[in-house]
Amino acid sequence: MTLAEQAPDRSAADLPLSSTPRTTLQRLRERGRTDRAELDAVLNAGLVCHLGVVIDGEPVVLPTGYGRIGGTLYLHGSSANRSLLAADGQQVCVTVTLLDGLVCARAVFHHSMNYRSAVIFGAARLVTDPAEKLAALRAVTDHLVPGRWEHAREPTRKELAATAVVAVPLDEASVKVRSGGPKDDPEDYDSGIWAGVLPAALTFGPAEPDPALPPGVEIPGHIAALAGRPRGAAPDLMADADHLGWANG
Repeated sequence: MTLAEQAPDRSAADLPLSSTPRTTLQRLRERGRTDRAELDAVLNAGLVCHLGVVIDGEPVVLPTGYGRIGGTLYLHGSSANRSLLAADGQQVCVTVTLLDGLVCARAVFHHSMNYRSAVIFGAARLVTDPAEKLAALRAVTDHLVPGRWEHAREPTRKELAATAVVAVPLDEASVKVRSGGPKDDPEDYDSGIWAGVLPAALTFGPAEPDPALPPGVEIPGHIAALAGRPRGAAPDLMADADHLGWANG
């Protein structure tokens, strides 16, 4: 099952994001995005999220992989992970950030980054139903490496017991995006100082086979397809893929 197959129907994607005191932007509101499709796009493009949870009165932030099925985000880790266990039944915050470029301005003050980011609030739930847990782990696996679930051994009962899965609803979220070049003060434009953008995207190199593989085991197509391709690059950057020297797959 690919992430596209797990995506909500188009009518759901067309709905606006909920506006709550926690999701209302306080600064640079013009960078906010209000369509659910914008949230889906950020989650589809990202690979790592950060889970913020309070444990014994202290804030903790945990980076981890994730997957999505419809309106639910799934995070996974060890069943001994304190952050995941503490999140059960608690209000948490999950963020996903994509770096699209470093923005170099003429003045230090105006340097910035081009990015896409999502902030999700909600009550986390520890997944205990075996069928939902297996589906969530498939979603996480295929989000990180599309098509991998069909090519790998599925988890054993012991491995499932050693894995914790947390579900977070996508009902309350905000999305913020910056794109474009630097914005300097008018008096600095004639300074002769170089200004511009250094585009950025995650790109995988050629696959490196495990030395323990027996002879004759070829690199599968779903792995080879990832090599040399920008993963989750901003649409405007992909339009310039040839100019940037990126393979456009």
